[in-house]
Amino acid sequence: MTENTMIFTTNEQEIVKGIVPTGQLIVDSDQLSFVYLGEVEEEYVYLYLSETCWEDLRAGIHNNVQFFLDVDGEVVELIELNEELTYLISNIEGNGNYGEQMVEKVESIFINS
Repeated sequence: MTENTMIFTTNEQEIVKGIVPTGQLIVDSDQLSFVYLGEVEEEYVYLYLSETCWEDLRAGIHNNVQFFLDVDGEVVELIELNEELTYLISNIEGNGNYGEQMVEKVESIFINS
C-alpha cells in the first residue's frame, strides 16, 4: 500500500493472467470473503479477499485508495472495488441474511474499529 494505491498479488497467476475487471463484488459468507469478479476469455474468475486482508481493505477505503491486482508484472485496476465494498459493508451491517459469523466479522473490522 502506498499513499493512494493498494496492490494485491496472487499465487494463481496462470488462472488470472489477462484478467478484465468487472467492477462487481459479491460475498461468500461461508468463506468469510468478499469476492471480486473478473473475466478471462469470457469466463468469470473469482478473486477472494479473505478476512486476512480486511484490515488493509479498511485502511484502503478510509484513505480512498485505488485498488490494483499485479499478475506477474501485469497490473490492472480493480475498478469500483472501493464503492462496491463500501456498499456491501453497509448492507451486511446488522443483516442476518449474510450469516452471524460474517456479520460479526464485518462489523468488528469495518464498523466498530
